[in-house]
Amino acid sequence: MPKKGNRKRLKFKAGDVCSESVTVADYADADPAVVKSGRVKKAVANAVEKEVKFLCGLEASQGAVEEVLSSAANVKADALESSDDLDPGEDAESETKVARKKKNKRRKESSESSDGQDYPVDIWLVLSSYIRPEDVCIFALICRNAWTVTCTAAFWTRLYRRHYRIDAYLPFRLQPDSIGKMQCLRARVIRSLFHLYEPFDLRVSKIPALPESTPTALFNSKCLLFWVRKVIGTRPDALWEFNFKFLKQQVHSKNGCAKSLQMPRQYIDVHANPDSDCYILQVTTLNFIFTPVVMGMTLTLFTINVSTDMRHHRVRLLFQDSPLQRGKKRGDQGGTQVVLDPVQSVRLMDWWHPQYPSSPYT
Repeated sequence: MPKKGNRKRLKFKAGDVCSESVTVADYADADPAVVKSGRVKKAVANAVEKEVKFLCGLEASQGAVEEVLSSAANVKADALESSDDLDPGEDAESETKVARKKKNKRRKESSESSDGQDYPVDIWLVLSSYIRPEDVCIFALICRNAWTVTCTAAFWTRLYRRHYRIDAYLPFRLQPDSIGKMQCLRARVIRSLFHLYEPFDLRVSKIPALPESTPTALFNSKCLLFWVRKVIGTRPDALWEFNFKFLKQQVHSKNGCAKSLQMPRQYIDVHANPDSDCYILQVTTLNFIFTPVVMGMTLTLFTINVSTDMRHHRVRLLFQDSPLQRGKKRGDQGGTQVVLDPVQSVRLMDWWHPQYPSSPYT
């Protein structure tokens, strides 16, 4: 008996598209020994269907015969892309090419249809008056013009006036008179919203004083400033507050350059923020503790555990002259060590926190 793989399979040629030759093997009742699939090939069916439709239209319009021949040539060219082959490997390769062409065509059509309408900046500025403070980032991601609106001083001034309340407590640096200045306007409005906007106020109350991610967040952070303040409260003995201002380590992109939109020059002052990417680590102790100078050094280790009296905490900070490289083993030897014990409270504050210490500009 002949093997199944030796069955002969007719090859469909581009020249057979015209009405001159449509073989019997192209029909459903053809011999399965001759045609393996037992049905009309898609390429042949599409070619015949195109030609029949064209001939019907030509007969109705009494067109010239030359148009028939030219259209038939075009149909041949289209059918040539999807023609079958005797070799199964070449069949799979041709099907892959056709699928890739369809995918590229689909992608091109989607890109053409996604052009959309380009609205002027004035319309986006009007729409921005109805944006909630927590949706500013989503609004800026709509398009370039929407992002440009969020860079303007008018946007942040309107956002402040919309949520300002006379009975709300605000520090002097966040009063309406200070909002009129262009320098660091965005940072002042964001800080004001944590006093004026209730959802932001609730968000601050839910943040723990010392998040679990504190050791990771402060790792390789540079100490910009350090100061000690005496706190007189209801206790008979005064407390001592140790403040460390850290600058978060800058994350570099893999390709070596960070791609971002260029800020319009006239709004650079609006977005200026000297405290951007900064933290304040505030440690309150029962006694004054002598500490070495660590400004300009990098924090490589932060631990907090129970004090020796089992009633308070003990904070240990280890500083190095340079950042610790990723993947290297963290060594406790060397560097400058700061130990605070006994500790009553530890707090980590971001630059927008209501209790973050003020600076001359913000």
